[in-house]
Amino acid sequence: MSGKLFVFSLKQHVGTSALPQVSTGDEVQRGQLLAATPKEHLGSSIYSSIAGTVTSVTDKQVVIRAEGPQKQEYQKIPENDPLQMIKTAGIVGLGGAGFPTYMKLKGLQPEGTLLINAAECEPILFHNMERIKNNAAEIIKGIEHVMDIIKAENAIIAIKAKHKEEIESLKQAGLGKKIRIQTLRDLYPMGEERAIIRDSLGVLLDVHDLPSKINALVLNVETVFRIYEAIELRRPMISKDLTLAGRLSRNDNVKVLLDIPLGEVISDILETYAPDYLPYGELIEGGPFTGKSVKRNAPIIKTTNGILATIPFPQEKRKLGLLVCACGADEERMKEITKKMGTTFTGVEYCKNAIKLENGRYKCVNPGECPGQVEKVLKLKKSGADALLIGNCSDCSNTVMTIAPKLKIPVYHTTDFALRSADFPVVRKLKKDQGVY
Repeated sequence: MSGKLFVFSLKQHVGTSALPQVSTGDEVQRGQLLAATPKEHLGSSIYSSIAGTVTSVTDKQVVIRAEGPQKQEYQKIPENDPLQMIKTAGIVGLGGAGFPTYMKLKGLQPEGTLLINAAECEPILFHNMERIKNNAAEIIKGIEHVMDIIKAENAIIAIKAKHKEEIESLKQAGLGKKIRIQTLRDLYPMGEERAIIRDSLGVLLDVHDLPSKINALVLNVETVFRIYEAIELRRPMISKDLTLAGRLSRNDNVKVLLDIPLGEVISDILETYAPDYLPYGELIEGGPFTGKSVKRNAPIIKTTNGILATIPFPQEKRKLGLLVCACGADEERMKEITKKMGTTFTGVEYCKNAIKLENGRYKCVNPGECPGQVEKVLKLKKSGADALLIGNCSDCSNTVMTIAPKLKIPVYHTTDFALRSADFPVVRKLKKDQGVY
């Protein structure tokens, strides 16, 4: 590792960019503070995951060259108050949202419900399940710490029923009287927090409502594990769990990587864990549904959940109609994929359940429950589309497939290229017996 460059983005979270606390030429230790949130601002501190020398500092990043053998020791956070320790450690929502956790914990009144998102929502990604198998007891302790902080009456671990081994690991760790397991269907997007609340508590929140409206709080599995580390080990957030998948080799196309150092560059990860990776179409940071195209020189940040190397894009001569779903790829991402397929689009339609919010983002009225897409498919056909590119959830995709084949319109899904690269089934029709694709 000596001589390798690590790149620490100063914006790995919702809120204000962190301000550098080091200068070029400084020698830093593992766990040392690199950048801090300005006072009275929402944000997250950034710590070094390695020992080395600072080679450059800008308003966007700090670059460090690793020096010498790397030890497991780290500089420990000093506070004793659990909530302050979570803030100081720089923990954010690790399901991909990146909202600073200390602020989220302030939003619940006493005797509320803590929900743990263990859905592993995106297909291909498995790192949360691996963390549960390896550290179920520590995850339970992290949950208990959060329950103490927010004075929660009970906690629910929401996990897909198919993850039998992980469920058993949690039970063996000892759930206690205030923590229970809620099994979920194997549908996308069962990890959306309103879907978890709906299927766990029987309440469907409005698209404008936060879980705090019903005195509930949703945290990701890895988030509560990092909370355990911060409180019991005084460990700042310096590493990330992720899934590396796709065109990695001819024999191994999914790898789970636990505790990858923050700041490590994707190209170095590929060379370390997949030195014989195959030619690919693009690299995706995140999951197949909501991930974004990323370059090889991008670093691992707190919200990185996956690195997926897709199959090369098919070159399509037919014009596409784009059907956008609030739960999947957004319009910009779908247009990017269209361009990479070497074609153009004739029209854009949104699922009727997709509601545009004030911030410009879309949310689904009822995540994973589709009202039907016949009207939208017919509109796209009328616009001149010879084929469809859809980014819909499991149920929406199922409804598209009830009409598109009858109209002799071929269908691509934005997830196809990632799913095929990892030998996963593509998103099309639901199985009648299980409700899964």
